[in-house]
Parts: sequence; structure tokens; C-alpha cells
Amino acid sequence: MAHLFTPKKVGAYTLTHRVVLAPMTRLRTIQPGDIPSPMMADFYGQRASQGGLEIVEGVSISVPARSYLGAASFYHDGQVEGWKAIANAVHASGGRVFMQLIHGGRQSHVEMTGGVAPVAPSVVPFEGVALTKDGFVPASPHRALGIEEIPGVVEEFRVAAQRAHDAGFDGVELHGANGYLVDQFIQDGTNRRTDAYGGPIENRVRFLRETVEALISVWGAERVGVRISPSGEWGGISDSNPEATFSHVASVLDGYGIAYLHVIEPRIKGDDTLHDDHPPVAVKYLRPHFSGPIIAAGGFDGDSAEAIVASGDADLVAFGRHFSSNPDLPYRLLHKLPLTPYVRAAFWGGDEKHYSDFPAYSPTVETAEETGETA
Repeated sequence: MAHLFTPKKVGAYTLTHRVVLAPMTRLRTIQPGDIPSPMMADFYGQRASQGGLEIVEGVSISVPARSYLGAASFYHDGQVEGWKAIANAVHASGGRVFMQLIHGGRQSHVEMTGGVAPVAPSVVPFEGVALTKDGFVPASPHRALGIEEIPGVVEEFRVAAQRAHDAGFDGVELHGANGYLVDQFIQDGTNRRTDAYGGPIENRVRFLRETVEALISVWGAERVGVRISPSGEWGGISDSNPEATFSHVASVLDGYGIAYLHVIEPRIKGDDTLHDDHPPVAVKYLRPHFSGPIIAAGGFDGDSAEAIVASGDADLVAFGRHFSSNPDLPYRLLHKLPLTPYVRAAFWGGDEKHYSDFPAYSPTVETAEETGETA
């Protein structure tokens, strides 16, 4: 772990290690109103470490941007205190916390969008799902955004970024991955527009540019990150030449001098691993196009995280599933301690069980679990 546990400057901040908490949609807000819950503050506070970075789960910027019942959002004043509690919980342990901002685009349902049709760059039918009171259901038919509507969506990103700033966060991350709205504009499988936002890649990244510039207008570039998923499959997304597309995206983002580029490896689809033995590839071809810090995500363990940082292909590694069940994951990785297995059934909603009730490492507890005794 000689490389994973060394300091790294990321934008405005110097981190003491390279283990990052990845954003995970855990559906623990209080309904109605998507109010951040006390158990969310517990969850993030437990996983904070001195000089470590946490990225908070995709936070919808408006009602039409929502995709999943119970997921996070930040668009009304009643949510402020809950988000302040989360930022304070992370800071109490010396950590840094960025809020990931998202618009679900066509991955939604009218029950989640306030009764209006989900929006997308273009109308391209797909078999996506949204989460409503009836569970996961087929997404509602979507419509194409009018060009005159796009500035309004960009403004919603800016307002949400300002809210995150006022709530005490350390920065924001634009969710440009996993087939949500920003990603839908980037990739040609979902963007069939013929106006200034469609066609050649230079046009397809225009929406990305405008949203990044909106976030920078609030935070400055050194406190803004962007997440992408080259060759990702979540949300029925596709591109005819992903390596060329995302190399261009990386070059564009490099020009802004943002804090980091966060890359999901193609071996991961949402919370599933598609290819267990697939080596990291996305960060390898993006590295020549992005000079700032790169966070790699998707299917890493301690050894593979150390290896990719040592190789120089990535500077930090984000963990989701292992961090969900090991609140002290950096400590465990550093000391090569056993990891508590994650509980997949608790990923998509629930209460504190298998969410904020996982204990930190204790030799007494671990020995009892191995022998089947109760500590």
C-alpha cells in the first residue's frame, strides 16, 4: 500500500490518502420531500477519515430530474438542515465531502417527475426503469428537450451547486455517467439531435461544457469534479466510438483545470460486476488526455487499487460496495485486515440495518464472527 496511502493534491485540497468513498444511490431520504435523514449523516460520518474524500450519492437538481423514490435531491429549503448535518458529520472526522449533482433525463417515471414526461436529448426508445412506490417500473415515455429549454436545466445545476456551497460542502461533482442526462447528450446512441447540441462530438459535449461552467461559476474549477463512464451499459447507453468520444471529453475537461476526472471502468454496470477479470482500460486511454487527478472506480480491491495508483494510470480509487459494509475501509486496506461482506439486498432502500450499523474493525468482533460466537 505504498502508493495508495500517500498524500495527493486534488484541486483545492491535499488529501492524506487515495481511498475515496464512491457515490452510491442508497434511497434513505425521508419521504415526502427527499429530506436527508439522520441515518445518512451517520453513514457519511462513519466513513469519514482524516484527509479522505467522500462523494455523496447522486443528488437530483429538481423534481423533473428525479429517477428513484427515496433518492437524494436538493432543490428546496426544507432539505438544507439535513445536508448541513451530513457535511458537518464528515468534517468532524477531518474529511472532505463533494456533492454529486444529477439529472436523470429519460431514466425516470411521471410519478417521480411531478407528472411531466421525462426529458432527453432525443427520443430513442429504451427499456429502462425508474423506482416508484410500486417498486422498479418501466420508465415513462420521454420527450426531446427543446433547445430553448436547455439554459433552464443548466441554471438548475447552478442553483443546486450554490445550495451545496451554502450547506457547507467542499465541492461538487457533475454526474456525467451511467446514462443519465449529461451522458445522454455525450453519446451518439442517445443523442440524435441536428442542432447545436447534436451531431459531431464537439456539439454533443456542449451541454457538458455548459453545466461544468455553471458549477465553476459557483465553486471555481478546483472544487469541481466530473464523473464519466466510457463504454458503460447502465441506462441503455451506447456510442459508436467510445474511445474517441471520451478521449475528447477528457481533453475538454482538462482545459477547465477541474479538480478531478472520475472514471467508471466498463467492467461495472451500476452495482453489478460484468467482467470480474477484466483489467482497467478506461483510465489507461484517458490518461494522455487529462493532466489532472483521475479517480478510478469499479470493481477494485486493495491490491488492484494499489496497482493502478502505482502504475500512474489513476491517482485515487473510489470504492462503493466494500465501503458500504466497512466504514473504516481505508484503515482496513492499509493494515490488510479482513473486509466485512456487503449486503446487496440493502443497497436499494431500507433502514439502518446493513446501512449505518456496520461496525469498525475490532479483533474481538472478527474472532467471534469467525467462530460463530456472539461477542
